[in-house]
Amino acid sequence: LRFAVRVVVLLSLLGLAAGGKLLVVPVDGSHWLSMLEVLDALRQRGRDVVVVAPEVSLHIKPSESFMMKMYPVPFTPEEMDENMQGFTKDLFEGGSFLERVIRLYQRSKKTSALYLATCTHLLHNRELIRYLEDSKFDAILTDPILPCGQILAEHLSVPSLFFLQQIPCGLEYQATQCPNPPSYVPRVFTGHTDHMTFLQRVRNVLYDIPNFFLCDAVFQPYAKLASEFLRRDVTVPGLLRQASVWLMKIDFVLHFPKPLMPNMVLVSGVNCASKKLGQ
Repeated sequence: LRFAVRVVVLLSLLGLAAGGKLLVVPVDGSHWLSMLEVLDALRQRGRDVVVVAPEVSLHIKPSESFMMKMYPVPFTPEEMDENMQGFTKDLFEGGSFLERVIRLYQRSKKTSALYLATCTHLLHNRELIRYLEDSKFDAILTDPILPCGQILAEHLSVPSLFFLQQIPCGLEYQATQCPNPPSYVPRVFTGHTDHMTFLQRVRNVLYDIPNFFLCDAVFQPYAKLASEFLRRDVTVPGLLRQASVWLMKIDFVLHFPKPLMPNMVLVSGVNCASKKLGQ
């Protein structure tokens, strides 16, 4: 299974990275840990990989598998660690639907501010941007849960490949114009399956309403930043729509079946532990 998954990932990546140079703009945490395995495999096949990362991070560290270019950010490791632990706590803590939405909204604003500062300092680092412009990359690999990598892809005019599990508010559906019917695809916090009664479908629609407010709080500042940096009006869904391939870390064993677009490739198993799993 792991070999088959790796082949799918590499075929998807190498189609655009055949020229040799791949720029990676990662997201910290578990997002990075699963991406790291792909970068190791690419390096073994002779690809030149450059990772752009902030000086303060939880898991993104130098490696023999890639060249790392780092840039300063305006927060400490302690501030980042506290924020990450708080987000995990808020995400899994119980309570009513309204309590969970309000708690997640407040935490999302704090987390988004931290990551927005990271992206801002990357895009405003003139020396690093000049290096990226001169390096002539063939493609960018990034996690679109934060659109900073795609902003760079637009600036550098190179194809982008997304490596993700999901984006808050189901933004991947809007960006790819993928069908996302509330009568079929369960929403977060509902506890529904893909087989719902009529009343459950109504509830599914109502639970989707807060997503509009969450998305605005998280992604609107990136639209403003991208518009200033690219010197044209852009939206986050419009940016993400430019991706060539979406490598989705899901399958239909642990996730409910749902519609996909032709450029969405399932690569389940990349984020599993490197050991034999039980039955």
